[in-house]
Amino acid sequence: MKGFFPRIHDRGLDAPAWLDGYVRTYVERDVRQLAGVGDLDALARFVGLCAGRVGALINASSLGADAGVTHVTAKRWISILRAGYVLDLLPPFYENFSKRLIKSPKLYFSDTGLLSHLLGIRKAEDLRTHPLRGAVFENFAVNEIQKLFLHSGRRPPLYFWRDSRGLEVDLILDMGNQRFPVEVKSGETVAADFFDSLDQYIKLSRDPCGVLIYAGREAYERRGHHVRPWWMCS
Repeated sequence: MKGFFPRIHDRGLDAPAWLDGYVRTYVERDVRQLAGVGDLDALARFVGLCAGRVGALINASSLGADAGVTHVTAKRWISILRAGYVLDLLPPFYENFSKRLIKSPKLYFSDTGLLSHLLGIRKAEDLRTHPLRGAVFENFAVNEIQKLFLHSGRRPPLYFWRDSRGLEVDLILDMGNQRFPVEVKSGETVAADFFDSLDQYIKLSRDPCGVLIYAGREAYERRGHHVRPWWMCS
């Protein structure tokens, strides 16, 4: 799993070795100095815990407790890792289609190669059976859609939506006069239940249609939604 750090591809470097060096020199040394962290093990444990929670709602109290630090320290470390482009947070969409909405952001990494390295994934074959395969694929889709906007000089208008009952849509693209709900699935074939969240969201929002991104290769329409393969994210 090489990820998308330019130096790896530009110089044909060995990705696992380079990513290991990146973690040791930047994440463990530079971030440690910026954060004033005396306990290197605690910081390394914290970053690993973040990798294990990719695609999940941020819970600073839980992260801090598992890493052996306070929730205040956990929040500060998240801010520093975000400033260093290690982590990224996806904010919730606040449109009140139902009575109660989740207001915590979701956690992602800025590069799936780094994320995979922290999860112990060294090659594509390892990802096929990994329990976080879906979350890593979702992270990839979020990253690539963000890049589409950033490369054109625009701030990515990306959110997620979840209500208190657990109904969730992975991404909401808020284009101002129109919204596009997006579901991300790591399957190479499309199952009927992949559209369930999109259907329920559209009933509440009355947006025209949704987008399903999957790990296959064909683009087509199904149940009134756009089905798009992973490579069309880029």
